Amino acid sequence: MTAFQDHYPENVAHCYGCGRLNARGHQIKTVWDGDETVTRFTPQPHHTSVPGFVYGGLIASLIDCHSTGTAAAAMYRQEGRDLDTLPAFRFVTGSLHVDFLKPTPIDGPLEIRGRVKEVKGRKVVVETTVLAGGVATARGEVVAVQMPESFGS
Repeated sequence: MTAFQDHYPENVAHCYGCGRLNARGHQIKTVWDGDETVTRFTPQPHHTSVPGFVYGGLIASLIDCHSTGTAAAAMYRQEGRDLDTLPAFRFVTGSLHVDFLKPTPIDGPLEIRGRVKEVKGRKVVVETTVLAGGVATARGEVVAVQMPESFGS
């Protein structure tokens, strides 16, 4: 299964968190896992806040981009369309709320799981959880807003 981000049109595939065309970005890859979405990401030593733990800004970035990707995939799914059909669905962040539940260890892969809470018009609300070793370390909610087709052109 290809990742949602692999289907983003080139003009909107430069995002630091999820853009496949941003060589210095995170380049996260998100797929469906039943009714949830999942991304796996391994933090690097330079993602440190204090020794042994991940910087909170990285966690917020992962929640943000995982959620906007989930929003796009949810809209395609709702319309019964394949991810590579036009017009493309792309979302930007209308709001981002993150709760840090406990420090996130940096010494292994993270699993980011999303669940669509609501699809209403051009807005999708996604709840996303970051897990380290199966333990939830952060939870976020993103209100993702569909970009107009002219945005990013």
